[in-house]
Amino acid sequence: MTTGIDLGQPQAQSVRSDEDVVRVRQLVRAVAVAVKLSLVDQTKVVTAASELARNTLVYGGGGAVEVTTVDNGRRKGVQIIFADSGPGIPDLDLALTDGYTTGGGLGLGLSGARRLVDEFQIETSAESGTRITVTKWSR
Repeated sequence: MTTGIDLGQPQAQSVRSDEDVVRVRQLVRAVAVAVKLSLVDQTKVVTAASELARNTLVYGGGGAVEVTTVDNGRRKGVQIIFADSGPGIPDLDLALTDGYTTGGGLGLGLSGARRLVDEFQIETSAESGTRITVTKWSR
């Protein structure tokens, strides 16, 4: 099966609409399959990507996602960068608390996405917006 994805190059997707969130999910799944993540790990990284792409749209006013494969010499993985130029996250500790929500949802958000991936980094400020980098490694 061919995915039509050049695994040697980062794959970019803008996030400006709900349809773009769906495209991010599809792209992440295709890359996760290509690097042979297990079905469980595919589901985890796609779920995290969906949540973070939605946050990029709703709270960051839109932005961009870059999906790339990574290899640490022992295993392969998927790395995803979510970037927006929004207002930043005023209270990052609170935003990373389980159950916290500003959108009336379940509060899975950032804390849930963080639990679904192996590596999670976030940089946020009112001046430059938010940049979240997540990585899911094959087992």
